[in-house]
Amino acid sequence: MNTSFKTVLKSVPGLLLSLFFSFNTNAQKKSNLLLIMTDQQRFDALSIAGNTVLKTPNLDRLAKQGAWFKNAYTQCAVCAPTRASILTGCTVENHQILTNELAGSKKETGRMAMPTFDEILSQNGYRCEYYGKWHSPEFHAEVYQNPELNAKNGKSIFAPGGLAALYTDYLNVKFPKESLKPGELYDTFTGRPYTPNPLDKRYGMTNEEVLQLNKKSIQPDLHGESKTPAEHSFTAFHAKQTIEALERNKNNPFSITCSLHFPHAPMLPVKPYSEMYPVKEMPVPASIADPMLNSPYRSQNGRLENPEYADPEKIKYMISDYYALVKEIDDWVGKMMDKLDELGLSDNTLVIFTSDHGEMLGSHGMREKNVFYEESAHIPLMIRFPGKIKSETIVKGYLSNMNLFATIFDYLQLPEHPSDSKSLRGLIERTDKSLGKYVVTEWLYNEDRQPAYMIVKDNWKMFIPYSAESKVINTLFNLKNDPHEMNNLLGNNPEKDKYNEKAEELRKDLLMWLKKNKSKHYEGVKTRKLI
Repeated sequence: MNTSFKTVLKSVPGLLLSLFFSFNTNAQKKSNLLLIMTDQQRFDALSIAGNTVLKTPNLDRLAKQGAWFKNAYTQCAVCAPTRASILTGCTVENHQILTNELAGSKKETGRMAMPTFDEILSQNGYRCEYYGKWHSPEFHAEVYQNPELNAKNGKSIFAPGGLAALYTDYLNVKFPKESLKPGELYDTFTGRPYTPNPLDKRYGMTNEEVLQLNKKSIQPDLHGESKTPAEHSFTAFHAKQTIEALERNKNNPFSITCSLHFPHAPMLPVKPYSEMYPVKEMPVPASIADPMLNSPYRSQNGRLENPEYADPEKIKYMISDYYALVKEIDDWVGKMMDKLDELGLSDNTLVIFTSDHGEMLGSHGMREKNVFYEESAHIPLMIRFPGKIKSETIVKGYLSNMNLFATIFDYLQLPEHPSDSKSLRGLIERTDKSLGKYVVTEWLYNEDRQPAYMIVKDNWKMFIPYSAESKVINTLFNLKNDPHEMNNLLGNNPEKDKYNEKAEELRKDLLMWLKKNKSKHYEGVKTRKLI
């Protein structure tokens, strides 16, 4: 027998053993997680959702490569409470981060005492990194292994104001503060110049006049075009950090979160995005002139003090800027997906894209969120996991972003962790006949001035307070016949008796949800008079 052939035969067992171990190692390799979350992106700020003005090809591609959820809602239409629900899989009442102000809670307060999904993943061998807006109790961020955990002023990037300090450090190197040109002002977010538009509270003022006012404009008051170069924008900053994290962790099981600030206010897109959506061509919300005479939200979000958001010409500026911010996000999502492909990580990475809540954007003459209207509570959600989730999957069932907690453990093949969350896998694979029938959203603050609970089921939506004594108007909409939510069928509607049966049906489901989640508000909702 040929000597070289004998040598080959002798090496076969070793080759087979090597192949076996290689296959076995790959088979047991942990799957990764990439969570991309925007701030204040409404459900219809996607071309796949039917938006005919805004084009989001990369987000559309992500949705088509996995599951796209048409009826995903926020657990709470406010940043900190819903972020706590995503992180812990618990209701707002149970984690107790009821308002944005409580995001700074210390461990000893007992608020948000349960672990986050990243803390659990870290215990299971994952390297966890987080980039962008945190807005949750700082003690839960100790798990993250970012290369930079503190700004130059010593502040943790997960402490209140820490992230802004880190971005300022970056800008001071890449785009130092410039002198103002005619027509420009300094934005109160980054301290860099921007050109305000007519919706801006300081439009037409000089910087000297602004200084004389001695009043700091809040983020929602700022509208216009940022002069920061696109490569140094806030979105680019966090997206680049995320891409670097993917590169750095390509050989480790990872959980990486990219939490983008935009399209949250200030509405200050950078060029070229600021020029992509001509103001005069922007569509005006159908409900912009809603008098809201039979609504619990008539004076919400300073609506009566800010009539410019009900101005059909001025609101076009905000819509143009908002779409520009989303378009920039779409481009960077595409770059993140391309990086996964380049690194050979796409097939083994669970990718989730969502937002914490929406934006009214002139609907009902309002700005911001904090309410149960569709524009504020209904959010985008898509999940991709090649080989585990079939492409072109459209999920119509109702769900909350609180469900992401259990979904992550399910797809990463980790034991279920106690929470109020339930995996979306059954909805995706159409095997769970109980999940998706209805969804509940909470806002457990200002009970004397606004509703506490929203429930949506079969195109019917109801929101009510959690006490029998509250004077807040009960609200019921038929979303099929009234998609813009302008005709409250309860409250002072003279024909409200016709809808008693439907209101009681929704209350029954809400009570089931409250009981399951051990809510102390069960009796209040039960005894509340609906008609």
